[in-house]
Amino acid sequence: MASTAEVLAEAFEQAGTPFIVGHPGGESVELMEAVRARGMRFLLAKQETAGAILAATWGEITGAPGVCLSTRGPGATNMVNGVAYAALDRAPLIAITDQYPAPVYATSLRQRVDQLALYAPLVKWGTTIDARTVRQQVRRAIRVATEAPPGPVQFDLPGGETLKPAGEPVAEPPLVANTVRAGPDRDILKGALAMLAAARRPVILAGLGVLWCRAAPELVRFAERLGAPVLTTSKCKGAIPEDHVLRAGCAIGGLIERRLVAESDLIVTVGLDTVELAPKPWPYATRVLSLASVASLDALVPAALEVVADLAPMLARLAEWAPEGAGWGEAAAHRFRDEVAQALDLPSRGLSPQRMVAVARAVLPRTTVATCDSGASRLLVVQKWTSYGPREFHTSNGLASMGTAIPAALGARLAWPDRPVVAFTGDGGFLMAVAELQTSVAEDIPIIVLVFDDAEIGLIRVKQEIKGLPPFGVTLGGLDWERLAAGFGADGTLVETEHALGDALAAALRSGRTTVIAARVDPSGYVAQFNALREI
Repeated sequence: MASTAEVLAEAFEQAGTPFIVGHPGGESVELMEAVRARGMRFLLAKQETAGAILAATWGEITGAPGVCLSTRGPGATNMVNGVAYAALDRAPLIAITDQYPAPVYATSLRQRVDQLALYAPLVKWGTTIDARTVRQQVRRAIRVATEAPPGPVQFDLPGGETLKPAGEPVAEPPLVANTVRAGPDRDILKGALAMLAAARRPVILAGLGVLWCRAAPELVRFAERLGAPVLTTSKCKGAIPEDHVLRAGCAIGGLIERRLVAESDLIVTVGLDTVELAPKPWPYATRVLSLASVASLDALVPAALEVVADLAPMLARLAEWAPEGAGWGEAAAHRFRDEVAQALDLPSRGLSPQRMVAVARAVLPRTTVATCDSGASRLLVVQKWTSYGPREFHTSNGLASMGTAIPAALGARLAWPDRPVVAFTGDGGFLMAVAELQTSVAEDIPIIVLVFDDAEIGLIRVKQEIKGLPPFGVTLGGLDWERLAAGFGADGTLVETEHALGDALAAALRSGRTTVIAARVDPSGYVAQFNALREI
């Protein structure tokens, strides 16, 4: 009879998850052994938050739930930010936390934390594993974590349960739900078709739901039918290839995209999750048609009509039945791209952050997957880096946490082992996740880490300057990048020119080794760029 630990390991493998990542405790060693016995991997993260972000990013790409674990008490509390990433950035994740057996928990104080209560505000479901019910618990966890909107589930794993025989039900449902969703018919879509027929200048705003439904090809066909310019959220970059003539750019909640939207007579939101929007009131009076796989409950976007169905068949039907558009989108998208370029391409005294991104895009292959940290540089990466397929760009938007780019890059490289992965990070975000360079080297998950070395916490310095305050408490710098990388077994270099950056990137590609490239950039344009693109 299989033990609880063996049932969990088998379920994760059958769900398509070939590894667990984290920093273990004493109660999880039996689960680790069950993973080893099945030929699965255990990745030792150096910090619990990083392990959760790695697993969550892998889950975003594959659709299977990433699995991370921690010890009880300090490990569980340290993993919270990674679970928050999965919650607010909509990633399927199962987070396992060690826990005392019930009698010990009831009588002891040391390292005793109510972990279910700790995680309750962040997870879609939390439970304490019991050998008698583990088979049903793990099935529910996989379904809850992966059902749209995806998110985290948390297990408390008490000592003493892992080696107990797992209960055997008379009959049990499949591990992953075998669900058939019928597509909408013409009658259901008649309201949407009428709104589309009345519009001469529709604009599309695409969000995460497109990726949950794997509906990127249908989104492109729908946009082509309407001839509409497409704005995406930053998490949805690449859902329309960013060299497509209808691709406008990323909506970041700023002033510059309002000029494009103001010209439209219909906003069509496709799979938009309002966690992706800037925390401010909806700024448009234009009519809104919402197409989504999940109903919106927050009353933020004033949709005149909301059609809820699986996006792939819905968009396919609309692309077939909607009247062809007036064709305003190509010129509108081109004009918007030019406006963004003019706002960002400012002169500098040395290597500019925007040129750093442009050089990286020119040197790295089209198939490169990119991750991006939060901070001043993210605005530039989101707009200047081009992605050509869904899930080829990853950033923390809902949580907007620093320190995500490196672990997210590791998760992306595990999902796409044959594709180069570059992590764009500021020097501040890099230092928050620097220990995972060792994970990259030790686990043979090579990535390129491209650091904006501006010797400061740039976004906070920008806000200080805009408010007329002197820089204070934001200074970094003084890092020996080559020695730092070498200490972890990686390659490292500092560059100060476009030519040197291109050479360093080409060398990193040839070597196939984890490489840190710090680019000393001139941050003097940040304030003007932020003022041009975004309200602060």
